[in-house]
Amino acid sequence: MRHPDQDAHTERDPGSAALELQDDLDGDTVREECGVFGIYGHPEAAAITALGLHALQHRGQEAAGIVSYDGSRFHSERRLGLVGDTFSRREVIDRLPGTVAVGHVRYATTGATILRNVQPLFAELNAGGLAVAHNGNLSNGLTLRRELVRSGAMMQSTSDTEVILHLVARSRRARFIERYIDALREIEGAYALVSLTNKKLVGARDPRGIRPLVLGELDGCPILTSETCALDIIGARFVRDIEPGEVIVFDENGQDIHKPFPPMAPRPCIFEYIYFSRPDSVVHGRSVYEVRKAFGAQLARESHVPVDVVVPVPDSGVPAAVGYSQHSGVPFELGIIRNHYVGRTFIQPTQAIRESGVRMKHSANRAAIEGKRIILIDDSLVRGTTSKKIVRMMRDAGAKEVHFRLASPPILYPDYYGIDLPDRGGLLAATHSLEEMRELIGADSLAFLSIDGMYRAMGEPGRDPANPKFADHCFTGVYPTHLTDQTQTEPQPRQLSLLAEAS
Repeated sequence: MRHPDQDAHTERDPGSAALELQDDLDGDTVREECGVFGIYGHPEAAAITALGLHALQHRGQEAAGIVSYDGSRFHSERRLGLVGDTFSRREVIDRLPGTVAVGHVRYATTGATILRNVQPLFAELNAGGLAVAHNGNLSNGLTLRRELVRSGAMMQSTSDTEVILHLVARSRRARFIERYIDALREIEGAYALVSLTNKKLVGARDPRGIRPLVLGELDGCPILTSETCALDIIGARFVRDIEPGEVIVFDENGQDIHKPFPPMAPRPCIFEYIYFSRPDSVVHGRSVYEVRKAFGAQLARESHVPVDVVVPVPDSGVPAAVGYSQHSGVPFELGIIRNHYVGRTFIQPTQAIRESGVRMKHSANRAAIEGKRIILIDDSLVRGTTSKKIVRMMRDAGAKEVHFRLASPPILYPDYYGIDLPDRGGLLAATHSLEEMRELIGADSLAFLSIDGMYRAMGEPGRDPANPKFADHCFTGVYPTHLTDQTQTEPQPRQLSLLAEAS
């Protein structure tokens, strides 16, 4: 979930210099969103939620939180860091009693993560407590926030998720679910919500279905989560996708479904297939792994050149490289070995370490590439910084030729729905020609997957401009919802005026 000031301010907080090297290392990747999980009616609700969040760790590594309800009280544990840093300890799980729980893993898109922004967010309303976990971003969140503050609301976080809590609180409807739907009618953008009250577990998905949400079942207990891989890790059964615009409620009376919005053509986010979802997940009936292989095969059809080996940029480029290799007949080799244990707390942003930063995360496998013509496969290119260093690393390791292929189209436009991308001026493809990009990263050739090719790999005949099947705005500039905040000229606060940090 993006910070609400993300698109109004692109500079980082002064205290976040320690994160810049990691940005440099990951400069060519699309940053993670967030992951949500909820379960109703299970005696081990918190432990199961922790396991589910562990499976969703790839969607956010900055912070994790769980809120449970034991029939009389809510219990909350929210911590910075990875799920395993906190929720692998039995004493923490024991502090989360109850048969209902919701959880969240978070990726912070600007500045340092602080505890007041860690979800699930909780508020005490006149009808009882409400905890909300949110994946996505509200494209009118800043506008709503400003209106709420002007009307007397007191904001405790800098998260647009808090807006949802306030909207529910100010609704004058009698029943909770009516108040909840009232709030949903006021927000726009992308959201998959899992919410917990003292009686209900509630899931909601935006009318375009931009963000994913699936329903599972374990021992007769319903589960709501971002991806099917979170069901697999706990042995749960996948039931179905929550439909775009659907609000689903679980309580002691069973299941209740609401569809408060007019039907709209679904536009799920294409980046779930390109990058976000785990390869072993199934998104909207499609295996993510098979789709990524298909992207690679289509890339080989469109832009193959004679080479000796196909080399993935790990880890995200691996399935596409497999598909490329299988279609082209060129051998697949692990020419780059990734070190999974380089963390932000270990790396200090000195100039010397900046120079060796990529080598700390990626190492050349000289035996696989020396003296050979290689084709590098990655999922996407954002700023070009890491790609340039990897190409140089391949040449230093003895590669005769280095060709670069991207298993997605050029990213030309920013995102306003929860993906951490720079403004247009920071996107390499938006500011450089193909030849200029090739020269900048130092490759012998450079090519991207075409937009129509991406759609063909998804089983479509191509992109229909009158009815695109996916949210592909980062490539086309065609956004699936209104962008209210982007039309506002009033400056937004960088952070809460006085509260720099609360924990």
